Amino acid sequence: MDKLRLHGFNNLTKSLSFNIYDICYARTQEQKQAYIAYIDEVFNADRLTQILTEVADIIGAQVLNVARQDYEPEGASVTILIAEEYAYEGPMPDTVVGHLDKSHITVHTYPEFHPDHGISTFRADIDVSTCGLISPLKALDHLIRRFESDVVTLDYRVRGFTRDVDGVKHFIDHEINSIQDYIPDDIGERYQMVDLNVLGERIFHTKMRLTEFDLDDYLFAENAADLSASEAEQLTDRIAGEITEIFYGRNSD
Repeated sequence: MDKLRLHGFNNLTKSLSFNIYDICYARTQEQKQAYIAYIDEVFNADRLTQILTEVADIIGAQVLNVARQDYEPEGASVTILIAEEYAYEGPMPDTVVGHLDKSHITVHTYPEFHPDHGISTFRADIDVSTCGLISPLKALDHLIRRFESDVVTLDYRVRGFTRDVDGVKHFIDHEINSIQDYIPDDIGERYQMVDLNVLGERIFHTKMRLTEFDLDDYLFAENAADLSASEAEQLTDRIAGEITEIFYGRNSD
């Protein structure tokens, strides 16, 4: 595809919001706490910083600054300020948030568990917002594989406009009919995907639910083989129900 010759800087803002949910069954209070501690360790601020730095590299962005924080009792947040190119020469500033150029990447985690039913849920909210030629959609494959989640919801929007050298406004600079256009086939085969798109407003929404179900993948510190048939069936229904409610965004009762 021929490149569009612009007048000045590309002012289009491209924003990808990526929400992932991981479901687990932890029977006892000790198992619940152990699951939360495990998730909190696996996705601490250092690990999330590594993942987001990989995202910046994939989309071709320059990291300007990183702000990160682990929370007590659990959870973490990371914000990375990025630019399409080197914004200045010299050492990075020592301040937590010093230079905001054109773009940013953020992640916030929310581990929690149901007080009575043994269902534990890990949620991570990731936002990649860029201006200029870099696009957050380039990192979509990487993010999905990095988190390997049961439910994923994706929102992508292009805001603003840019002008070409003739002064004509352009409200989007790339072809897209669905976020699914940027999801590899091997991932698409593993998920049920539903779209809600408003092409005229450049708003795209896709939600994904893992179609594979193995009870052992959802049990923490237990094995499905050790359960009675009736208990295994009950837990399968409970966990599958939790996934369905999150996928459709409403309670089943």
